[in-house]
Amino acid sequence: MQRYCVIYDGNCNLCSLGVQLLEILDRGKLFDYIPMQDEEKLQEWGILSEDCNLGMILIDVNAANTSWQGSAAVEEIGRLLPLGDVFVAVYRVLPGVKWLGDRLYEFIRDYRYTLFGRRSTTYKSIYCPQGRCNF
Repeated sequence: MQRYCVIYDGNCNLCSLGVQLLEILDRGKLFDYIPMQDEEKLQEWGILSEDCNLGMILIDVNAANTSWQGSAAVEEIGRLLPLGDVFVAVYRVLPGVKWLGDRLYEFIRDYRYTLFGRRSTTYKSIYCPQGRCNF
């Protein structure tokens, strides 16, 4: 069974909202979630907190050497959602759209707290990697 782990900023309002929307859409069938503030769980994956500075990370749990980060992670998540592959394919093929999307992701990543605010507590998903959650 295919599984993916999404590492997200649990202190960012936008990131937490995105995870909550994915939780509703997916219901834990495909994705598990770890906030980047959970350094203990990140260490289990060999990820340092500094690695998260470039944005969210998506890990293919069945092939741990396969991962995506930043806008590439967003694209891959979109591709994995029902009918998402069609939208991502169009996004990637339209001239200049992917470049613009990548720059927009970087801007939002760098100014997320200013633009969307910072949570007072870290959002922790109810869907977390099997055998790895101790919330």
